[in-house]
Amino acid sequence: MLILILLVNTSIYYLFHAQSLDREMADLNTQTNEIISTLNENPDISQNDMLDAFLPTEGMIRVIDESGSYIVEVMKADYRELQGRYVTSESRSIISMENQADFATVAKPVIWENGDVVTLQIYKKLTSHTSTMETLFFVLVVASLIMLIPTIVAGSFLSRVITRPVGELTEAMKENTIYGSWKKISADDQSKDELYEMKVTFNRMIDHLRENFEKQEMFVSDASHELKTPISIVKSYSQLMKRRGADNPELLEESTEAIESQADRMQKLVEQMLLLAKSKDQDVYKLFNLIELGRSTAETFNGAYERDIIFNTSAQALQVNGSRDQLEQVLYILMDNAIKYSEEAVTLSIREKGRHAEITVKDNGLGISEADQEKIFDRFYRVDKSRSRETGGTGLGLSIAKAIAEAHGGKINISSTLGKGTVVTLSLPIHPTHEN
Repeated sequence: MLILILLVNTSIYYLFHAQSLDREMADLNTQTNEIISTLNENPDISQNDMLDAFLPTEGMIRVIDESGSYIVEVMKADYRELQGRYVTSESRSIISMENQADFATVAKPVIWENGDVVTLQIYKKLTSHTSTMETLFFVLVVASLIMLIPTIVAGSFLSRVITRPVGELTEAMKENTIYGSWKKISADDQSKDELYEMKVTFNRMIDHLRENFEKQEMFVSDASHELKTPISIVKSYSQLMKRRGADNPELLEESTEAIESQADRMQKLVEQMLLLAKSKDQDVYKLFNLIELGRSTAETFNGAYERDIIFNTSAQALQVNGSRDQLEQVLYILMDNAIKYSEEAVTLSIREKGRHAEITVKDNGLGISEADQEKIFDRFYRVDKSRSRETGGTGLGLSIAKAIAEAHGGKINISSTLGKGTVVTLSLPIHPTHEN
């Protein structure tokens, strides 16, 4: 802005300066022509008197002969230091002076009273022009200040408005890096502009990083906690085999079976934990028929466990958008739990309710108490720890099922009564293009 103002004001100043000098020179030339015309029209009047009548207020008139001598000098002040010269054609010039206004001069050849060709040179002091230019310079300086001061104030305010959230972002990033915190930036009381979007995006990134970091920490913590027992068992049996296995075939067989069992348990545990860790990552979502998935799941469990699996549905097709493999994993988890903890028939039902599909898995087993129902989705939580270990449970199944359901925009609810059984309901949104 400063450079722009300087360029504009300098252009204005020098343009006005040039136009003003042109007007002064034009006026002086007109006055010279008028003097020459008057002298020619009035030969009987004394030429010295005539020149004295046309003398500028602040100026001088000279008549210079061919030799360069001053025949006539008419002035009201002492301007003899001004240079003059004999010319045979019209000339104009500006004479620069120190510590005073410049002079404009016009010189033209004229026939004098004795018949000789002489030069008539008129000088005019540019006092008015100098005063006008000084006034213009002052006006431009004041105008520049009037424009610059608000610009500087507004620019300073705007820069603080812009740099403050950037500074907050920098400080938050430094604090998060140095202290390992998860500091976010407040986006309250701010217009919905690009800086607001930057703050919101940064806060979302911090939430995402914290969520992944906590998930990683929980994964490591849970893995070390849950793997500690089977590793201890494997280590104990291997040491026992080393000491006494060679002489005791029964102990060798028992130890081998125990080690194999614990190895299978650790493998299943690791697979489920990895699945839980990446359950929120979106797989390739496609439209598929939920009724077909439920029917094939019921047939699979009916053949594998030789149990009565009842499949109920009144709909021909329910189209959902999601990962068929992940939702199949959810149904397998719910059906597997129902079969493990009940001896009677298990019912798998699918129905349409509003804009959602409801999948219900019902068993008539032992049931779950209200206190346990609040914790049933926690990682590694088991209602009956001894029974869970006997059936190969890890306490991760329902956590995985809940995570997958939420990733698909659904939810899981459990209703259970001790001694009467449990009903697990999975609700999933139906795709808008679905038609009955």
